[in-house]
Amino acid sequence: MRPLSKPLTIINFTLLLSLLPTLTLSQCRDSCGDISINYPFGLDDGCGAPQFRRMLNCSTDLFFLTPSGSYKVESINYDKKTIVVYDPAMSTCSILQPHHDFLMTDIQSALIPPTSDTVFALLNCSIDSPVLNHYSYLCFNFSSHSCDELYGSCNAFRVFHMMANTTSPPCCFTSYDTVKFMSMNVLDCTHYTTVTNTDGLSGIGPQDWVYGIKMSFAVPDSGCDRCAASGGTCGFDTETEGQLCLCSSSSNYTRECGLGSVTAGVNCATSSVGFQAFFVIVLIYKLFNSVALFF
Repeated sequence: MRPLSKPLTIINFTLLLSLLPTLTLSQCRDSCGDISINYPFGLDDGCGAPQFRRMLNCSTDLFFLTPSGSYKVESINYDKKTIVVYDPAMSTCSILQPHHDFLMTDIQSALIPPTSDTVFALLNCSIDSPVLNHYSYLCFNFSSHSCDELYGSCNAFRVFHMMANTTSPPCCFTSYDTVKFMSMNVLDCTHYTTVTNTDGLSGIGPQDWVYGIKMSFAVPDSGCDRCAASGGTCGFDTETEGQLCLCSSSSNYTRECGLGSVTAGVNCATSSVGFQAFFVIVLIYKLFNSVALFF
C-alpha cells in the first residue's frame, strides 16, 4: 500500500504548490526604450526618490509629466544631471501650433527647473504685453539674435511678419521664471517656443536651433551608493515615502543586500512572503510524508 500512496502524495503536493502565490520581488525598470532610468528617477511606484514620484511615464516613449501635459523625454544625462524634453504641441521654426502654457508643480520647479541656457521665446505679443512695458527688463537678446531674425527666418513664424503692416510684431526672449509666474494670456502673446543650449548658438540661424526644454536636477543624498553597492536598488515606501533599499532576489531575503552592509538609515526592503511560503511548503511536505507512512 505504501508505494501506491507516494504517487498520490506527489500529485497532491504539486497541486498545493500550484495554489501558492508566485514568489517574485517587484523590480524597478531600469530603462524606457533606449533611455536609462537611474536614481533619482523611477518608473514604478516605490522606485527612485520620493521627491521625483510619478514624474515619468513609459508607454511607447518616455514622458515627463506636468500639470500642463506630457512632454517627450529626448535624453537624460546623469553625469551633467540634465534632462531634455520636447513639447509635441509647441511651435518651432517649421511648425506653428496653438499656444498653451508650460506648467510645473512647485516641487518640480524647485527640484528640476529649466536651465539658464533654455530660452523661452514669446511670439506675436501685443504692444500692451507686460513684458514690453513694466516688465520689459525680463526680455533679453541671446547670442546676438533678435525677434526680426526669428520672424524672417522661420517659415512657421513668417506669418506674423506678413500680418503686420510695417514692422514685425513684438516678441520677447525670456527665462522660465517669466512663464512660471505669468500665463500666456497674461503675457498677451499668442505663441511660444523654447530653445536649448543657447550659449553656443552665436552665428547659428533659427533653422538649426535645438528646440526643447533642458532641465537640471539634483540627486538627494540618501545613501543610495551604499545601497547600490550592496546589490540593491534605491526606492521608498509607497505609504510613508521613507527611504528603502530594494533588494534583488539574490539577497536571500536578509536585511542586507548582497554582501554589503546597509547603514545610515537605509534599510533593505525584503519580503517575508518568501519565508512564509517556504515554511508552508516544508509543513505540507512533512504532512504528506506522514500520511504516506500511515498508509
